[in-house]
Amino acid sequence: QVQLVESGGGLVQAGGSLRLSCAASGSISSINTMGWYRQAPGKQRELVASLTSGGSTNYADSVKGRFTISRDNAKNTVYLQMNGLKSEDTAVYYCHALSPHSAGWFNYWGQGTQVTVSS
Repeated sequence: QVQLVESGGGLVQAGGSLRLSCAASGSISSINTMGWYRQAPGKQRELVASLTSGGSTNYADSVKGRFTISRDNAKNTVYLQMNGLKSEDTAVYYCHALSPHSAGWFNYWGQGTQVTVSS
């Protein structure tokens, strides 16, 4: 089992910055990939950024050049630095972890943190 706790959301003006944090606990050695998803009202949840245990990153086209995913292994924490925020970045942001199990892959989710960008 993996537990994920997000923090760092809030209200920011367009053009501003926020940093989200996701602290992982439990069977963290089993985690293959961690990332951030977001879900805006009336829209499907979408991938924002991901980071594999090997260090490979993947970003949604809409955030490339503005958002950066990183991790601190000593703190078992993944971060999402968000710069140049736009109103369309407003959403609930969810931390995600992917872990292999004997029956396949298992997805873990945090509780979500609200990011609101005012224009």
